[in-house]
Amino acid sequence: MEDMKSTTKIVIVVIAVALAVLLYKAGTGVKTVSVTNFSECAARGNPVMESYPRRCQYGGQTFTEDIGNILDKMDLIRLNSVSPNSVVQSPLVVSGEARGYWYFEASFPVVLLDGNENEIAVGIAQAKGEWMTENFVPFEAMLTFTKPATTKGTLILKKDNPSGLPENEDELRIPVTF
Repeated sequence: MEDMKSTTKIVIVVIAVALAVLLYKAGTGVKTVSVTNFSECAARGNPVMESYPRRCQYGGQTFTEDIGNILDKMDLIRLNSVSPNSVVQSPLVVSGEARGYWYFEASFPVVLLDGNENEIAVGIAQAKGEWMTENFVPFEAMLTFTKPATTKGTLILKKDNPSGLPENEDELRIPVTF
């Protein structure tokens, strides 16, 4: 009988402590923080690895920074003036170098999209040298635009494709911030 009273008292104390903890947490407004991408992870002050692209760890997950397809295209086209996730404003000068076969008649199209994939600027990159080569040739383009309502966007440098054939399509996609 005495053992049953002791056990009952222990169970009541455990339940009371558990309820007190739950009430305390509910009263302090403790909320679960959701992290779904690199930007959110870094903004929460989590460690960011010095790699390229950068990586951030939170809650047993690793999030990788979006740098577009710059690494996949670096042997075809390279940017000097805009880097992934950089802040851009109008007028935006885009410069770099591309292999001669990226051009047609010494130019190729450049497009700027807002975060909703709406086109906000279109321009033409012009070769700054002899473009009839397989070597890298410098280029420059200028885009004028009105700052969109979105904070993120995408800069696209398209391989000129006068044939219109899908197998000749290619593009460099770089995420930017407004």
